[in-house]
Amino acid sequence: MTVKQLSLPELAKVCGELGIGSVGLWREPVQAYGVEATARLVGDAGLTVTTLCRGGFFTALDPAERARALDDNRAAIDEAATLGTDTLVLVSGGLPPGSRDLHGARERIADALAELGPYGAERGVRLAIEPLHPMYAADRCVVSTLAQALDLAERFPADQVGVTVDTYHIWWDDTAPAQIARAGAAGRIHTFQLADWTTPLPAGVLTGRGQIGDGAIDMREWRGYVEAAGYDGPIEVELFNDGLWARDGREVLAETAARFVEHVL
Repeated sequence: MTVKQLSLPELAKVCGELGIGSVGLWREPVQAYGVEATARLVGDAGLTVTTLCRGGFFTALDPAERARALDDNRAAIDEAATLGTDTLVLVSGGLPPGSRDLHGARERIADALAELGPYGAERGVRLAIEPLHPMYAADRCVVSTLAQALDLAERFPADQVGVTVDTYHIWWDDTAPAQIARAGAAGRIHTFQLADWTTPLPAGVLTGRGQIGDGAIDMREWRGYVEAAGYDGPIEVELFNDGLWARDGREVLAETAARFVEHVL
């Protein structure tokens, strides 16, 4: 999504030119190109798919809507398996229209995980609950902290359900380093993502994720937390940013790689 202006074939080509060997994919462009075709494309390019994003949206009250969400998540797990990644990132869902019941919404997430965790395990795909910044709690994700994500994940085996650590969403939380250690001790850090916090936020706030080094987050510090917790997997950069999307995709990807070296490594 950092360079969504590139088609998947363009992305594979530019990754090869820049020496980038791994990529996290989103379902929409994968489905548009074809899941099996995407798997062949990335395989031929020598790319490893680190994660697939996203599943989730489990909080509906209507039984038919909940059933549709479960079916869609089973499809997402199948897509992840076809792409060769072991991790499906979950955005859990916000409050249903007219509801103010955060606790009930979180319990419906747990109900969904109870069904989907074993389904994913049978296909070699783990579920990674991503807590989102509290500004998204009403409409997008009622899981706002790593502690809340782990409280859900720990009801299930670690090889079925873990968490996504994303700097953009947790950098403000002074309990997050301890929760990263908690997650690492249990083998539940399934992916680590980076984006910087820049202000002012844009209208709608979804496309406010800043380029690494442009904002308030000490990326090297957060890398230290996850490494101290025992995580040695891929580090993804995930930027939703209209300014970046308006630029040449190869230029943005090259800049992002350079910023990663400067501010993370």
